Amino acid sequence: MKSKPIIIERVYNAPISKVWKAITDKNEMKQWYFDIAEFKPEVGFKFQFIGCNEEKEFLHLCEITEVVTEQKLTYSWRYNGFEGNSFVTFELFEEGKNTRLKLTHRGLESFPNKPDFAKSNFNQGWDQIINTSLKAYLEG
Repeated sequence: MKSKPIIIERVYNAPISKVWKAITDKNEMKQWYFDIAEFKPEVGFKFQFIGCNEEKEFLHLCEITEVVTEQKLTYSWRYNGFEGNSFVTFELFEEGKNTRLKLTHRGLESFPNKPDFAKSNFNQGWDQIINTSLKAYLEG
């Protein structure tokens, strides 16, 4: 059964070029997102990073599937050793001097039915990342 994707939208007091750089430059990403060893906004580029909760670390395996410079970035998001595959999309929209970011994370229902992969965890995580960390980074 397909569940509704997570969608979070936020308007930042920053130009699109600055927001795009924040979501595609590994040196900027580590300031607000995850510390990713290598990242290139190119279709087919694979990257990975460790994410953790209180008691476990998870190796995230990702591959970029779509890039439209300063407009859209999509990558697959799965976990090493677990079934399931999801997709994260960042879309940017110019609103005067501001930028509206729309994050969509779809395919969460493909992950194992375990507390670690509960949709509420993703909701909470993305809310923290988009509404707190990235906002502070771009507007701080």
